[in-house]
Amino acid sequence: MNKLNRRTLFYYSLTDMPVMMSLFPVLVFIPRYYSSDLAIPLAVVGTVTLIVRIMDVVTDPLMGYLSDHTNSRFGRRKPWVALSTPILMLSIYQLFLPPDDAGWGHLMLWSALLSIGTTMMLIPYYAWGAELSPDYNERSRIAGARAMAGVVGSLTAQLVPAGALFFFAIGGSESVLTIVGVTMLVIMPLCVMTTLAGTPEPAVQLSTRVPLLPGLKLMWQNQPFRLLIVSFMLGHVGLAITTPLYLFFVADWLNEGERVIYMLSCFYITNLASIPVWVWLAGRIGKHRAYIGAFTLIALAHPFYLLLDPGDFWFMLPITMVTGFAAGGFSQSLPNAMKADVIDLDHVRSGENRAALFFSAWSFAQKLMGSVGSSIALFGLAIVGFDGTAGSNNPDGPMSGMRFLFSTFPSIFFITGALVVWRYPITEAKHAEIRADLAKMHSAQAATSGDKLQTS
Repeated sequence: MNKLNRRTLFYYSLTDMPVMMSLFPVLVFIPRYYSSDLAIPLAVVGTVTLIVRIMDVVTDPLMGYLSDHTNSRFGRRKPWVALSTPILMLSIYQLFLPPDDAGWGHLMLWSALLSIGTTMMLIPYYAWGAELSPDYNERSRIAGARAMAGVVGSLTAQLVPAGALFFFAIGGSESVLTIVGVTMLVIMPLCVMTTLAGTPEPAVQLSTRVPLLPGLKLMWQNQPFRLLIVSFMLGHVGLAITTPLYLFFVADWLNEGERVIYMLSCFYITNLASIPVWVWLAGRIGKHRAYIGAFTLIALAHPFYLLLDPGDFWFMLPITMVTGFAAGGFSQSLPNAMKADVIDLDHVRSGENRAALFFSAWSFAQKLMGSVGSSIALFGLAIVGFDGTAGSNNPDGPMSGMRFLFSTFPSIFFITGALVVWRYPITEAKHAEIRADLAKMHSAQAATSGDKLQTS
C-alpha cells in the first residue's frame, strides 16, 4: 500500500485551509453584506452569482484539460497552484474590503476573477491528491486530511471574528469580511508555498491523448461517476440553499445577528471532529454506504430548525451539531475519496490518466450547484416577499417563507441525493479488480515500449 507519511499528508492538505477560509464567507456573509449594507437587491445579488457560474462551463473543463496536458519541469499540477495564488488574493481583497460606493459591477467583476482563481487552484490541487496513492482506503485518508484542513480554514474564519466580538465587541458582516480578508492575505501564501515545497508530485505519463470533447463524453458514460456527481450535485444544492439563509435565519428570526458567529463556530468544530469518524466508518462499511448515512442524517436533522422560536438561540445548538457532523461526511471527505476510485475506472477504459479533467467537471458541478442553491435561496426570499435590508421588519408570511426555505426545503435534495448514490457500484473489492486491470495495462505498455526500444 502506498501510505503517505504524516508530514507529507500535512504539507499537501495545508493549501485547502486558506481557500476554504476565504470561500465560506463568500457564501454566508457576502449576500447579506452586499444586499443589506450596500443596498443591492437580493434578486440582483442572486443573478450576479448565477452569471458568474455560467463562465465555469468553459473555464472548468479547459483548466482540467490544460492541467492534464501540462508538461513542465515542475510537474503538471504545481505550476497552476502557484499561478492561481495571487489571483485569489487580489480577488478576495477586493470582494471582502470593497469601496463604499461598490455596486453590482464591482460584485460581478471580482466574483468572476475569484471563480477563475479558484478553478486554477483547486482542479490541479485535487487531481494532485488523487495521484498521491492508488490505494482504496489510503485515498479516504488523503481526502479526509484535506477536508479537515478545509474545515480548520472555515472554522478559523469563524473563530477570529468571534474573538473580535467577544474581546473587543466588534461584530457584523462588514467586520467579519474585513478580518477574514486581511487574515487570508497573510496565511494563503505561507500555506501554498509549504504545500509546493513539501509535497512530491507523482510522475504520471499520458499514454494517449483523448481530445477534450470526446473525453467529456467518455467521462459521462462512466456510470459510477455519473451516479456520484449527480448525488453530489443534489446534496450541494441543498447545502448551498441553507448557507446564505443561515445568517438571515439567526439575525431576522432568532434576533441574534451579532452572535451568529458563535453558532457557525459550533457547526465547524463539530464538522471537523466528524471527519475522522466518517473516514473510519467508510473503512468499515464502504464509502458509498457511509455517504448515504451522511445524507440521511442531515436530511432528518434539518427540519428541526423549523421548531425554533425567536430567542431560541442556544436551543439551536444541538441541531447545528448534528448537521455539522453530517456535513463532515457528505460535503467533502467521502465524495472526494470516491472520485479518485472512479478516475481509476476511466483510466482502464481510456488508457489515460485524466484526473484533472474529472476534477474540473466536479469543480464545475460544485460551483454551479452552489450558485443554483444560493440563487434559489435569494430568489426564494424575493418571491415570498422577504426584505433583506438592514432594519427591515418582515411580516409573518415572508418570515415563514424564509424559515421553510432554510429548514425543510433542503431536505428534499438531501434525500434524493441518498437515493441516487444507493446504486453506486464501486466497493473495495471492485476497486481491487480495477487496480489489477490497471497493473496489467501498465505492464503491457511497458513491454511494448521495451520492444520498440530494442527494434530501434
